Amino acid sequence: MTACLEIAPHSDSVPTASVRSQVSVPLRFADGFSATVEVLTFHGLADGKEHLLLALGPWEQALLGGASASNSNGPLVRLHSECMTGDVFGSERCDCGPQLREAVEKIAGAGGFLLYLRQEGRGIGLYSKLDAYALQDTGLDTYDANIALGHGGDERDYTAAAQMLEALGAARIRLLSNNPDKASQLTELGIEVSEQVPTGVHLSRANERYLMAKRDRTGHTLELPEATGAAVPGHEEMIARVEALLPRLRGRAEEAEQLRRLPDSTVEDLKGAGVFQLLAPKGLGGHSMGVETYVEVIRRLARGCASTAWTAGHLIEHVWMLARWPRRVQDEVFANGAAPLAAATGAPVGEAVKVPGGFSVSGHWSFASGVMHSEWALLAVQCEGKRLQAIVPVAGLELLDAWHTAGLRGTGSNDLRASALFVPEHRVMDWQLLSAANNPGSRIHQDPMLHTPMATLLNLVAPSTALGSAEYAIDLFREQLLVRKVKNTTEFRQADSALAQARFSQAFGHVATARLHWKEAVQAVAASQQRSDAQMTEEERATYRLSLALSGQASEEAVRMIASASGGSAHRLSHPLQRIQRDVNVLLNHPTLSFDPIVEQSGRGLLGLGFTAPSF
Repeated sequence: MTACLEIAPHSDSVPTASVRSQVSVPLRFADGFSATVEVLTFHGLADGKEHLLLALGPWEQALLGGASASNSNGPLVRLHSECMTGDVFGSERCDCGPQLREAVEKIAGAGGFLLYLRQEGRGIGLYSKLDAYALQDTGLDTYDANIALGHGGDERDYTAAAQMLEALGAARIRLLSNNPDKASQLTELGIEVSEQVPTGVHLSRANERYLMAKRDRTGHTLELPEATGAAVPGHEEMIARVEALLPRLRGRAEEAEQLRRLPDSTVEDLKGAGVFQLLAPKGLGGHSMGVETYVEVIRRLARGCASTAWTAGHLIEHVWMLARWPRRVQDEVFANGAAPLAAATGAPVGEAVKVPGGFSVSGHWSFASGVMHSEWALLAVQCEGKRLQAIVPVAGLELLDAWHTAGLRGTGSNDLRASALFVPEHRVMDWQLLSAANNPGSRIHQDPMLHTPMATLLNLVAPSTALGSAEYAIDLFREQLLVRKVKNTTEFRQADSALAQARFSQAFGHVATARLHWKEAVQAVAASQQRSDAQMTEEERATYRLSLALSGQASEEAVRMIASASGGSAHRLSHPLQRIQRDVNVLLNHPTLSFDPIVEQSGRGLLGLGFTAPSF
């Protein structure tokens, strides 16, 4: 047996644990592979369970940071959760047994530790895991089955693992795992993960759906054959799906105005096209697409119905906001699929008072776009001078019928009210943390979009909707000029008039200008996402916001010119041009397109004077 270890100084990140015993054990696997390990037990583990640490290969050298490239970044470490069915009985419903065998060989070669953690069934226990298997046989995936039993999708906590590593002085490790949550938790607990080394893919007919769920629901780095997973659309396919909806959206635009919300058939069409999961991480079953696809979808939808584009743009964005929250909240709100619909409003900010177990929330919030179709609401609240966001079920709020407007009537952007509503503590978070590039969700999922600053997508919805609306208007104008017989003139068609030709070219030019400014802004956002923090400089932010404002102005001017040149019939309520004009007028009064404050702040940014509006 190796000499007793000298315990390293412990960090303040987790409670102190100490080595209880150490014994040498020879291992032999069914395929003949053998290795001798040092098995360590511990005093003081946080959860009181009998976890083991197996030290393998040249672990002392790896721990000391030997000279070879394979261990200069710390020992190779595997956190392996106990799986009796897989580790002992060789079950093929999971990949635990093969991963254990693989890990022992890899760590024995590199030097490091295998932590055998007593966390059967991702922390729910052996009996509950077998109950979950029965539910999986009815069609639920491995996470939904746990949730259906009243558990979390994954209840594992790695505090004891961090204690074991720190007791040995392993403050910097290479983590052998496909699971981003393990790296995230260890990092939060004070263990530096210098590298995450993926395990192999141990695919079988019996565990295919299990592995797909790990990849798609929790972002495991698993390269599975294409045929095994649900098809994720590319950019062109998503745009084609949206284009196919336009005739139906145009046909329902008047109905949306009368209902003052989107028709249920429109919401179902959007769901069927996969629109709402466009920005959701793949680990949650989403498409994990980028900003270019997001804004193009909004722009195309606006060619059918501006209210649909506005509502869909925000509901997509709010799924992305929910994915920034910690795992516990994600397990709740994504329990029924990859695209939970949520309204979000911050005007005015409500009040939150700390109470046992959570917060008491009160307030009256306006402009909750999409709330008529939402299960959740994201509410801005303030507690002791700090801005917070609270997630609450819409069913617990009072819905006020307040959306009576000239334009964007179909968005259903009604008011919400609450009085002393209890919200559990885990569903209230610091707005600054959620807004940050390094938000909790960005440490769970690998999607670059989760590092994008919170306000970025909000600023893109209005100009994208305005541009799409102007493009629809120019198409209607062209059609009218080419087919309409003009009264009180000698021309058979309005297009034969030189004045009409000039007006069309001017309107066309304004739309082209709007599109160019819009594209410049989108490219600026896309370029910033290539950087690790996805942050723009002040000059970039100024240029980006100015480009969007100028795009909105050009869209509005194009629509104004088209409406003024389209004759009295264009102002009938049955004519789409009058609706487009009203919608765009409302859009230009939204704060994200309010011209005067934008050009003022952009001027300050471009001159290097600094912004005076923090949210700019």
